[in-house]
Amino acid sequence: MQAGIVFVFPGQGSQYVGMGKELAQAFPIAAQTFKEAEETLGWPLTKLCFEGPPEELAQTQITQPAVLAVEVACLRVLTEHGVEPQAAAGHSLGEYAALVAAGSLSFPQALKLVARRGELMAQACAPGKGGMVAVLGVSAAQVEEICRRVKRGVAEPANYNAPGQVVVAGDQEGLEELMELARKEGAKRVVQLNVSGPFHSSLMKPAAEGLKVELERVTFSRPRIPVVSNVTADYVQEVEEIRQNLITQVASPVRWEESIKRLISDGFEIFIEVGPGNVLSGLVRRIAPEVKLARVEDPETLVNTLKMLGKEG
Repeated sequence: MQAGIVFVFPGQGSQYVGMGKELAQAFPIAAQTFKEAEETLGWPLTKLCFEGPPEELAQTQITQPAVLAVEVACLRVLTEHGVEPQAAAGHSLGEYAALVAAGSLSFPQALKLVARRGELMAQACAPGKGGMVAVLGVSAAQVEEICRRVKRGVAEPANYNAPGQVVVAGDQEGLEELMELARKEGAKRVVQLNVSGPFHSSLMKPAAEGLKVELERVTFSRPRIPVVSNVTADYVQEVEEIRQNLITQVASPVRWEESIKRLISDGFEIFIEVGPGNVLSGLVRRIAPEVKLARVEDPETLVNTLKMLGKEG
């Protein structure tokens, strides 16, 4: 496969108040994207993205469509400037933006799906009953072994993000035991994440079942460019495979490190993070220090990316 550009789209946790605002002020196509999102969903997404309040923006049923809207706004601005991806991948929620970039899903379809996905994920586990913990500085195999030793509750690997960084999801009892064990096993850091549920674990199975109903109503198209699935860390091409992977994804681990390695093994050398924050840029840098990295979330980062690619702003 020819060396080329990969667009990578972040997931939940990358949101912040003010995301997308400068882009929408600078580029009519970005402003139109937010307007389209509001018309599709019927609630003030733009105000929540630009002004908050942060506690409302952090509610998963709001976070998911809000982050997607920012990602598609950034995607459209990039396309307008002549930057097209040759492949795409997204972390968790970001996979929906990757499918929009590949022409498999329309933006309104993706918005409705992630809004429902957020509702189902919020309902699957009561607030305060479950969460996620990042375990840093030990191998994935060690984290898996520690999870197997947890007896008091649920603790399961949820995100294989980068070498020495695995996120575990579970209920509070399981995560407390996991944190104790991980520290004893020499983890450099064990960090409880500011998320509202145990995403990508078996505790999300009710959400996966509910999402299955929604996904079976949607018409997908074959992707125009290679898209790497979180579930398989491989390319998805068939419509039914895309649908099934999005169902499975809700209660299964995100295999991000493997996904990036797959793209690099096929010759992709430029990774552009499209959307709020720089979480994925940091992960890609840890996985493959040799690749070229850029990101686009506002006019300044757009200019920097266009310069790196040798294009005029």
